[in-house]
Amino acid sequence: MGKRFAHSYEVCNCKHVTLGEILYAIKEKGATTIEQIGELTDAGTSCKCCQSPEKDIGAEKMELYLSEILKKFVK
Repeated sequence: MGKRFAHSYEVCNCKHVTLGEILYAIKEKGATTIEQIGELTDAGTSCKCCQSPEKDIGAEKMELYLSEILKKFVK
């Protein structure tokens, strides 16, 4: 996750969930797993492509995944 993303960057295209919403779920609501992020924001609950590179079945890979966000912000 070397690139910087704006808080308005849409991480989950299916549910239109932004990075800012995901960070809020982590920092303010205490989410520590992809499942908890999904419960709080709906991110990663539809096609699941945004969860990790391994689950991304799209022709073009996404730039940012929930697993990468968790790795950076949950210690």
